[in-house]
Parts: sequence; structure tokens; C-alpha cells
Amino acid sequence: MARPTTIKEALKRWQEENDGQDPAEATDIQLQFRYPPIEKMDGTLGTLVNCQKLSLSSNMIEKVSGLNGMKNLRILSLARNYIKSLSGIEAVGETLEELWISYNQIDRLKGIESLRKLKVLYMANNSVRDWSELLKIQMVPIEDLVFAGNPLVETLDEAAYFREMTKRLPQLKKLDGVPMLTDDDK
Repeated sequence: MARPTTIKEALKRWQEENDGQDPAEATDIQLQFRYPPIEKMDGTLGTLVNCQKLSLSSNMIEKVSGLNGMKNLRILSLARNYIKSLSGIEAVGETLEELWISYNQIDRLKGIESLRKLKVLYMANNSVRDWSELLKIQMVPIEDLVFAGNPLVETLDEAAYFREMTKRLPQLKKLDGVPMLTDDDK
């Protein structure tokens, strides 16, 4: 079996695919679907000082790391990996506005409270089982949440699910793609 692609190799390939553009100057870097897949995020990501949107989806990454130095990162896509926790996400706590992390193995949300500007969280089809994990989401300004497919909500009917989420996260404007009604809308 081929050895995994490193971030350095993926960025070199990205540069070749983008007419020699320096990754350190790019604002949007797409490293999804690498073959062989990327298994580790590392400090090389810190060289992407201008990057505002980074996609590492559909690889085989197990943990979040190497984000120090990414001072402009606003959107991070890590969907369809093997990530088990958000530990390491704190490095982009001051800038990250959107985190796309569906189809992973996350069961705890420790670390999310450090994302002070987070408005969009797509984390469908993970492993969250405990309502207490939503307390951590209450600490960030989430407006748009996709949460379907987590064991926590799979046992509830849709009405009960929406009721519980509205009660626990009253700031939500959209849940699983459905606009939330506020008291003003009723």
C-alpha cells in the first residue's frame, strides 16, 4: 500500500495544479480527495498565512493539528475523515466562522467553546450522544447548525428534536437546513 500523502506533498501538488501559485499567498486551498489520502495535519499548514478557506475533506485525518499561524482562517472543512475530537481547533479560535466536520467520529465537543466567531457548524453524522455536549455550543454564536445523524437525535421524532434544539440553542436561525421560526415570525 502507498504511504499517505503529507501536507507538504499535497501543497506541492496544489501549487502545480494552480499554475505555480504560492500556497502561502492563496486565500482558498482545496486539499480534499488526495490519493493516497492525507492522514495527518501538521505544522506545514501554519505557512498558509493568507488562507481564509481550507478544505481537507475526504481524507483519512484522525486529529486536528497544525493550525497555528493560520491567522486568517474563516472556513475549515474537515468532513469525511476519521476525526474523533475537536482538540487542536483552539488555534483558530479568534477567526474561524464556519466549521464543516460532518461524517467523522466526534462524540465530544470540547474545544468548540474557543471558537468565538463560529456562526456555522455542520457536524451531521458524528457520534454525539449526550445533551450536555450542547452546552459547549451555547458558548459560541452559532446561527446555522446541521446536527442530524448523531445518536443523540436519532431517537427523537422531528418535532421533539426541533423543540429540544430550539430550547437549548435559542440563537439558532437554521437547523439542518430549515429556517427556525422566532417569536416574531409566529
